[in-house]
Amino acid sequence: MKSLVPRRWRQDLEHPLSTFQREMNRLWDSFFSEGAPWQGEWAPTVDVSETEGSVVVKAEVPGMERDDIEVSLTGDTLTIQGEKKDERKESKGSYRLVERRYGTFSRSIPVPQGIEADKVTAEFKNGVLTINLPKTEETRTKKIQIQEKAH
Repeated sequence: MKSLVPRRWRQDLEHPLSTFQREMNRLWDSFFSEGAPWQGEWAPTVDVSETEGSVVVKAEVPGMERDDIEVSLTGDTLTIQGEKKDERKESKGSYRLVERRYGTFSRSIPVPQGIEADKVTAEFKNGVLTINLPKTEETRTKKIQIQEKAH
C-alpha cells in the first residue's frame, strides 16, 4: 500500500519517531552550521538616547574585555567593533569538555551632526560600553522663555 502513495505524502505515514528524528537532525545541523551566531558575526544590543547636551550610546558586550573593543567616530557615524572570545574547559575523571566560541562584530550607528568629536568619551563597566558624544554649543537645546503678552 505504501508504494502506491506519492513520495511526498509518505512522510505522513512514517512512524512518529522517524519524523521526530528527522526534525532533530535538521535542528542539530542548523545549530552547528556556519550561520550560528557565535561562529560568525555577532552584534551587541545598543541603546541610543539624547539629552540636552549629548548623545549617549550604550552597548551590551557581556563576557568581553575592554581591550577587545574598538570605538571610532568618522563624520556622522559611530562605529563599535571587536572580537568576542569565549573558552570553557571542564574535566571530571575521564570526561573532558572544551568549548570555544569566537565571533567578530561591527555596529555602525548614525549620529546627528554637531558632535564635538574631540570630547567624545567611552567607559566600560560590567559588560556595558557607554559612549558619551557631547553636542556643540550650537546644537544644544536652548529653552526659550515664553513671555506673557500685556493686553
